[in-house]
Order: sequence, then C-alpha cells, then structure tokens
Amino acid sequence: MLSQTKLQLFKFASLHILPKPLHLSTSSRTTKISCISLLKKCKSMQHLKQIQTQILITGLHQSGDILNKLMVCCTDPSFGNLHYAERIFNYIDIPGLFIYNLMIKAFTKNGSFRKAVLLFRQLREEGLSPDNFTYPFVFKAIGCLGEVREGEKVYGFVVKSGLEFDTYVCNSLMDMYAEVGKVENLKQVFEEMPERDVVSWNILISGFVKCRRYEDAVDGFRLMQRQSSLMPDEATVVSTLSACTALKILDLGKEIHRYVSEKLGFTIKIGNALVDMYCKCGHLSIARQIFYDMPIKTVICSTSMVSGYVNCGQLDEARELFERSPVRDIVLWTAMINGYVQFNRFDEAVALFREMQIKSVCPDRFTLVALLTGCAQSGTLEQGQWIHGYIDENKITIDTVVGTALIEMYAKCGFIEKSLEIFNGLQEKDTASWTSIICGLAMNGKTSKALELFSEMEQTGIKPDDITFIGVLSACSHGGLVEEGRNHFTSMTKVYRINPKLEHYGCLIDLLGRAGQLDEAEELIEKIPNVNNEVIIPLYGALLSACRTHGNVEMGERVAKRLVGIDSGDSSVHSLLANIYASADRWEDVTKVRRKMKKLGVKKVPGCSLVDVNGIVHEFLAGNASHQK
Repeated sequence: MLSQTKLQLFKFASLHILPKPLHLSTSSRTTKISCISLLKKCKSMQHLKQIQTQILITGLHQSGDILNKLMVCCTDPSFGNLHYAERIFNYIDIPGLFIYNLMIKAFTKNGSFRKAVLLFRQLREEGLSPDNFTYPFVFKAIGCLGEVREGEKVYGFVVKSGLEFDTYVCNSLMDMYAEVGKVENLKQVFEEMPERDVVSWNILISGFVKCRRYEDAVDGFRLMQRQSSLMPDEATVVSTLSACTALKILDLGKEIHRYVSEKLGFTIKIGNALVDMYCKCGHLSIARQIFYDMPIKTVICSTSMVSGYVNCGQLDEARELFERSPVRDIVLWTAMINGYVQFNRFDEAVALFREMQIKSVCPDRFTLVALLTGCAQSGTLEQGQWIHGYIDENKITIDTVVGTALIEMYAKCGFIEKSLEIFNGLQEKDTASWTSIICGLAMNGKTSKALELFSEMEQTGIKPDDITFIGVLSACSHGGLVEEGRNHFTSMTKVYRINPKLEHYGCLIDLLGRAGQLDEAEELIEKIPNVNNEVIIPLYGALLSACRTHGNVEMGERVAKRLVGIDSGDSSVHSLLANIYASADRWEDVTKVRRKMKKLGVKKVPGCSLVDVNGIVHEFLAGNASHQK
C-alpha cells in the first residue's frame, strides 16, 4: 500500500499531470467494480491514466485488487509503459509478491535483466517467498547475463522453497543452463525431473542445438519418441531439423517432414526449417517444391533458397529469386553478394553492392567481409582500399571479423605492411586474426616475422588451429628452415593434438623438397595413414616438382609412374616428367612422353593472368588472343 507522504506526491502527480478522470458511480462498491471492469478493457496509456486518476479521487488506491490490476495494465507489452510502471512501483511501500512477479517479468521481457535480478534480491530482503512464477523469469534474466554463479545461488533458494521438482521452474533452470553453455547441468536437471512436458523436451533439444551438440539433439528427439507419449510440436520439429541440417542427416529430416505432413501440419517456421534443411543437404528440387507451396514466403525462406541455388552453382536462378523477393533484408543481400564472390564473379558482387547502397540498405560486417574476400581472391587492391575507406567513413567498427578480412585482403594483394598496421590496431585478437597475419607474412616471404608472431601468439595463450600451422609450415618452407619445420609439425600433432591434413603434409614435403631432402619427403608420403588418391596425387606432384628442381631423374620416373597409374589425365604430371628428362638431356624420353600425352588425349592446361584495369578484372589466357582488349 501507499504511505501518507508517498500518497500525497502520488495524488499531486495524478491531479496535476494526469488527464481528467472518467465519470463513475459514487457508490464505493460500484466504483470498485467499475474500475476493475474499466482496467480489464483498457487498451491505451491515456485511458489508463484517466482510470488511475478516478481511483485516487475515490480513495480506491488502498485496494490490493485494483492496485494489482493497475500494475498489470502498466506492464502490458501491447500498450503499457514500463518506465511509468516502475514509477508507480516505487510509490508502493510494501508491494505484494504478485506485483514483484509482474515487474520481474516485465523487466526480463524488456531486456532489463540486471533490474530483474536486483528486484528479486529486494523481494527476498522484504521477507517474501518467491514462487513458481518468480523463478522462471529470474533464471531467464540470469541466463541472458551469463552469470552462472548467480544462477546456482538462486537454485539453492529453489531447493529451500521445495520447488526443485516443479516442471515450470525446472524448465526455466534448463533454459538458463543452455544459455550459459552448461550442457551437463542441463542434462542432469532433465534426467532428475519426475514429470516432463513437451516444453521440457523442447528445451533439452534446443539447448543441445544452441551449444552445437547436434548429435545429442538428435538423440534427445529419438528418446522423446521412445520414452514419451507427448507429440512433438512446432518447437520440437524446428530444433530437430536444425540438428539434421548441421549433421546432414537427411533420413531423419524426411521422417520429420512426413510427420508434419500427416499429423502436425505446416507453419511458417516449419516451412522455413524444411527449406533450409533440404537446401543445405543438396536436395534443391524438394526445397523448391516446399518453397513454392508455402502461402506466405518470408525473407528467411527466400534467403535459404537463394543460398541453396548458390551452393549448387545456379547463380542466375539465385539472382532471379532474389529479384522476385518482395522483402530483401541485409542477410538476403549478403547471401547473393557472397554467391558472386564464391564463384569468382566479383564484378557482379560489387555492382550488387552499389545497387544496395542506392536502395539505402546499410551493409553489415558480413557483407563487407564477403566483398573483402572477393578482393583478396582477385587481387584487386584498389577495390579493397575503397571498401576499407567505406568502413572508415561510415564509422564501422573494425572488430576481429572485419579486421581479419582486411588483413587477408591486403596480404593477398601484396600490401603486407598495411596488414600489420591493421593487426596491431585491433583491440582484441582471436585465433583467426593471428592466423590471418601469420599466413599473410608467410605468403609475402616474411618468414622471421611470421614465426616471431606465432611465438607471441603462443605466449598470449591463444590456441593455434590447423590453419595457423599451415601458415607456420609455409613460412618455414619459404625460409628453408627444415629443422624448425619438423619441430612445428611435431608440435602440431603431439602438443596441440591436431591431425595433419593434406595442406600440412604438402607444406612439409615442399620444405623437404626445396632443401633437396627428397628421400625423406618420399618416406613421409609413404607413412601417411589412411592415404587416398585425393591426398596422394598433390603430394607426389610436389615431390615430382622437387625432383625436377634437383635433377633427380630416377626418383622422378618412379614418382611419375605412380601418378600416371592413379590419374593419367593430369597434364602437369606428364609435363613435369618431360621437363625432368629435358634437364637431363634425355630428349628421346621427352618425345615418348609427348607422344603418350597425345595418345591419351591429355592437353596442357594454359596459364592465365588476371589484370585489374580501372576496377575491372580482366582474364587473359596464354596463347589466346580472343579478349576484346
């Protein structure tokens, strides 16, 4: 209720600031009933303030029922005003649990998570006992704040109040653990629940998806099918389809699709999830059918379809759908731009970006990263500098994502000093930014600096990944640092537990080949576990190139025979072997190789050059004079 001092202030505000009161009956009982009836029908703050003034005039402000209903209206998300509700709350001397619950819920839904948690503390200090309507929104606020210890403290209060097995409270506790990435705690709460509703299963599955535990999400769905009589709903289906998409489990996706068709029924969210799954699993025809059958096509499903066309290399179909989409958000624009970049149609990517600017669509960092990636691939420094200027002019923050893209662009365009400047200017550096500058330095022949930064990276406690080691081994290769290369390769496998990939073996073999240690390189290839043609061909190709460099004809013949036996259509193998024979003045053998190439129909792939002229990239093929310029 309101104290005398606060009541005077409250009345003053009501009479001098609020609008004129509504006319109601003078009977106290009738006025109370009328006020509650009006509050139930209230649809605007203007109307609410009129009712509030009448409540004060008639002295009904002391009624708990009316005060509760007034706060319900003030916190209503459709027309209420949370700031106004907070002012009224501050006038109340001893708010009841109902009003505390209303305010905690309103603060949480409004994103004022800290206020919600502070209000919970105040509630307990006032001697009130939280109930199963209090805890769910407190856990939600704590989860969004990421404060695990605070959550565990609140869970202690839950246990003391005897609500640890309340389904509503347990569901909210699971959701908090999912939000902060505590998967094992999430599972434990679920397993200890005596009763589970469909929301419990949904939080378990979506929690696994949120934490990228996709196999566990699928297992959770299967467990629900076996152990529960509950029917999966929209949320169950959408979360499980997300896991199917990530794992490319098409069979389960199709099973869920049948369930939706036969029992549950389609919704916009389910349609979006199915389109996305079929697109990412490479079944574009089914995705297209679902898409065109959807009565309402959202920008989300349009983006999925555009991305699906892009992934299948159907850029013209993607652009056609992009143009037909009634709503185009930044994600859809970026998907189309990224598609052009992915398939080296950079001029069209830039043209689409300019069209985006004309239509006053502001790019986000992912749009700019896509464009910078295109500049890096094509070596168009001028375009990259223009995009960098756009970032600076529009005061776009150069975070680790944008910074890494800029570092890579300048490095691949040969402007490594600028890459270093950007790297040194980053406020925060993650594995990707360290890797980008190390690889850039290696690419530009700055071996010492690359290895120096790698050492610094290790000292700062940032863990290198497999791509980092490609840069490190490449730097060793360019610098001829055989012993350092061996040590880093060993460190990668033994210390960081990273399984070597084709690129790592390639760098080490290139390093050994450059140093003339061909026997060790050949021995290394033969020791590679679970070797397949996809790995063996480029590695033996690198060794064959080293044989040519060092004039090792015997090994060159041996390696070439192995390669020809695996893939006789690769022109580079035949050409390298012919060059090895030529360097040894074995011209008869050169002629035999050329004849064999002709007999097998093997043609040498012509070299090409990319030239940037006034921002447009032109491609010139060796021996081809057909270019218009």
